[in-house]
Amino acid sequence: MINQTLQEYNRVIKACKETFIKKTKDYGTAWRILRLPSITDQIFIKAQRIRSIQEKGVQKVEEDITSEFIGIINYCVIALMQMKLANNTELELPAETVEEWYNQEIAENIELLLNKNHDYGEAWRDMRISSITDIILMKLYRTKQIEDNQGKTLISEGVEANYRDMINYAVFVLIKLNFAPDEAH
Repeated sequence: MINQTLQEYNRVIKACKETFIKKTKDYGTAWRILRLPSITDQIFIKAQRIRSIQEKGVQKVEEDITSEFIGIINYCVIALMQMKLANNTELELPAETVEEWYNQEIAENIELLLNKNHDYGEAWRDMRISSITDIILMKLYRTKQIEDNQGKTLISEGVEANYRDMINYAVFVLIKLNFAPDEAH
């Protein structure tokens, strides 16, 4: 089963990365100006919209929730990159470099996926998409609290672990929705 999951995971990530790189070529690395709490809030807006659509059962903006989950993945990757670039003040970065960093962050996430799937099996396959949305929102509230505490925790994992979990949960949703790469926005 893990081979199937890896194939599905890689298919989803490939589409997310293609969107990310195209936007990087369109906009450059304007996201470099964002502080970590601002990135967290961007992710929060996307997750909140998904939940609102799930609860109301209708949406008024044409963009479907698939693009919001892609956005969650890509903003989480941005957050992870920003954490590593904290002492780098350069705003414009080459698309090729950013793509390398994107691949590195995803490689770390795949390792996390393999470790967690070993311990939990593939429990996510039996979860409701609405529950996964709620977990992403919970992780966002945790992240916001940690950020408000200047990164200090007593016993909990830090913000990096939460961003990584949100990536994986968003990928799981896209797998469950049978997301096909040619649908990427």
